Amino acid sequence: MPSEFPRSPKILKGALVAYQLPELLPTIIMFQYNPDQMRRSLQPRIARGGGRGDAQRIDGPPEESISLTVEIDASDQLEFPAQNGITVAVGLHPALAALEGLMYPAFPTVVANQVLAALGSGIILSEMAPLALFIWGPTRVLPVVVTSIAITEQAFDPHLNPIRASVDLSLKVLTYRELDMTNPGYWVYMASFAQKEVMAALNLAQNASAIKGILPF
Repeated sequence: MPSEFPRSPKILKGALVAYQLPELLPTIIMFQYNPDQMRRSLQPRIARGGGRGDAQRIDGPPEESISLTVEIDASDQLEFPAQNGITVAVGLHPALAALEGLMYPAFPTVVANQVLAALGSGIILSEMAPLALFIWGPTRVLPVVVTSIAITEQAFDPHLNPIRASVDLSLKVLTYRELDMTNPGYWVYMASFAQKEVMAALNLAQNASAIKGILPF
């Protein structure tokens, strides 16, 4: 007999997907447990200067930051060691390395620059962080840059590999102001922007009748 109700909804998992171009294979970091809460902060870009009639003028979309805490636990994998040899051998190091890698340039680029510098070359390759996409359900996919990661390792195996950890993530949403049109993240943000307009229109449809006759104009 199935242990779960057959019509129970499938819970989507939040994730970070990172592309280190020109490599096409992404790094996928799926949250083991969805965080209980997520904090979002929006700050308007106030246009400088102008006269009295420009009080409402802004300089593009707001600056948006996202913070959340991700819990990682290897207990389930360690319960079945035969099927989870990597976790048994190194614990949570792979998951933590994938998260930390969101703040690093590509290793081959770093090595190439070290070789070029040793040869006295004046050419230095640009060291870029991966293009990261924060995925929180089908209606919220955003290009982001990781601004900080704070890792608390809470338990260890006999070889001192971490087997339980809490990761505080701070993300900055990249908008059309920060991204070039040739960057795929530009179009991801524009799609999210359009989705926000759709949601705002749905809100208007729900509440228009409630304020009919109240608005001054």
